[in-house]
Amino acid sequence: MGSDRRAILFCPPLAPVELESDSRVAIGRGRDCELPLFSDSASRRHAEVYPEGGEFLVRDLGSKNGTFVNGEPVGRPHTLRPGDRIGIGANVITFCRVESSLSGFLSDPAGHETMVFARAVAREVFRGELAEMPIFVVLQMLEMGHKSGELEVTTDAGVVHLWLGDGQPLHAASEKAQGMDAAMAIVGTTRGSFRFVANVETPARTLQVSMTELLLEASRQLDEARR
Repeated sequence: MGSDRRAILFCPPLAPVELESDSRVAIGRGRDCELPLFSDSASRRHAEVYPEGGEFLVRDLGSKNGTFVNGEPVGRPHTLRPGDRIGIGANVITFCRVESSLSGFLSDPAGHETMVFARAVAREVFRGELAEMPIFVVLQMLEMGHKSGELEVTTDAGVVHLWLGDGQPLHAASEKAQGMDAAMAIVGTTRGSFRFVANVETPARTLQVSMTELLLEASRQLDEARR
């Protein structure tokens, strides 16, 4: 595992859990778990994620309802890849790789900066590859962090910009589209890179939807396209 990358587990509305190269993360509804799930469908100690040979693996801990990765049951320890989705009951936990500079990025879900995540002056605070962190995770983190600024997504088709205020979408633009069409282009992106710059001047609001509504609409359109 390269020193310029960190691994996290993300299960909104819970704050991300950063994985260390020398410790294990237990997942379940027990209070002693590093990633506690408030769900009756999860066992007290349901599964764990742990490092081995420069990778991270997930294994089931004899749970009642089983552990899944991308919809497939985990019968033995499974090596995680960026973007993998761990299913535990009704909970979905995404495994991501992020740049080490992100240690100063997030706020807690209530919007209060913490000692671990506070960064007062840095402008460019969040960047990476969509192959390592899916765009829906990027957007959910920006929403949870109540971030204001500009998200730039670069793909083979060009560059798309999304401006946010307090974690909510304000305006989107590309060379070919404005507003909702441009926003949908960002949410539907699976390949490329992203960069978020905080506290930049934002344009007038043209998007009258919340981040949650934007993600739901993108999911609906994706489902229709698959039919």
